[in-house]
Amino acid sequence: NPVTAASTETKVAVRAMSAAGPGAYAVRVDQTAASHRLELASTVAMGTAGTVPTSVRLDRLDGSTPVDLTTDGTLRGLVTAINDPANATGLRATAVKVGTDAYRLVVESSATGAGEDFSLAGTDGSVLLGGATVRAGRDAQVTIGDSIQATSTTNTFTDLMPGVTLTLAADTAVGTTSQVSLTRDTTSASATLKGLVDAVNAVLSDIDTQTKTGTGVKGLLAGDTNVRSVRDQLVNSVFPGDGTSLADLGIQTDRYGKLVFDDAAFTKAYTADPASVQSRLTAAGSGFVTKVAAAAKTASDRVDGTLTTAITGRNDSIKRLGDDIDDWDLRLELRRTALTRQFTAMETALNQMNSQSSWLSGQISSLPTGS
Repeated sequence: NPVTAASTETKVAVRAMSAAGPGAYAVRVDQTAASHRLELASTVAMGTAGTVPTSVRLDRLDGSTPVDLTTDGTLRGLVTAINDPANATGLRATAVKVGTDAYRLVVESSATGAGEDFSLAGTDGSVLLGGATVRAGRDAQVTIGDSIQATSTTNTFTDLMPGVTLTLAADTAVGTTSQVSLTRDTTSASATLKGLVDAVNAVLSDIDTQTKTGTGVKGLLAGDTNVRSVRDQLVNSVFPGDGTSLADLGIQTDRYGKLVFDDAAFTKAYTADPASVQSRLTAAGSGFVTKVAAAAKTASDRVDGTLTTAITGRNDSIKRLGDDIDDWDLRLELRRTALTRQFTAMETALNQMNSQSSWLSGQISSLPTGS
């Protein structure tokens, strides 16, 4: 459901998500969001002790328990205490240099919005650093049309309209009016759907190559029923299952068992009734997109997908055969060792027999001869 969003003002950015529908609106900026800020009056040295209390109370003014911050009595120590993540103040403190070793303290809330107000004082209620000039935190506010007002604690209005997010630049002038338009992007919708059809056809071609049978070179997965089942599920995704087809939306099959996409037919159907087209493509259990997704999950789920299970099973078989080979290698090595020992023993026995034969021959030749 691609929708193109446009704004006539660069400081008023608009973004459309899948839930957005077509429309046109005038948006007037009444105010932008701001943080709550205190600019303390007194000018003090950064490291001089006694310029601030050793304990400063932070009150969020929202009914929560105030927080007491411990300092070393210097401006530097107070800045450190406010900015310390461990204290979780939600504030930012900055010492602004206004002269030679002369500073004024600025403290503001990290977040924007009217609910971010706070106060700083001594734990005894004493005024901190001569009091402060206050810029109150505020929510952003826009007016849609003539009278519909919307507020946000930030400059981003999420789901201002269904699927539409509006973001204001922090320096957008009050009274700025933008014409926001949301138009269906038929070209993008067509390109997206064609991309899915092309991706499915790429998988089908790969399956056909890997499962090829008949004459010539057979595929490595020829006869594999799991892979052929995936192919059938992908091709059947263009049939909703109620006896109809998606031919009027430009999606059908050809005689080679591949998908064909007709851009003109899709554009005509989408222009006439985009909601109906979207429903037919994404309906649970029968939509083309959902059926492709279901086929992919059934095949490739990393736990129980049909192809995942087949790969796991074949890897197990490879491991089992490898173990059998290792066992045979061990048995053959033991048999070779036994035969080597037998051969060595036979060689030893033969040498002994040869030695005895030579001795006997010598003895016989030394016997006296008689008539």
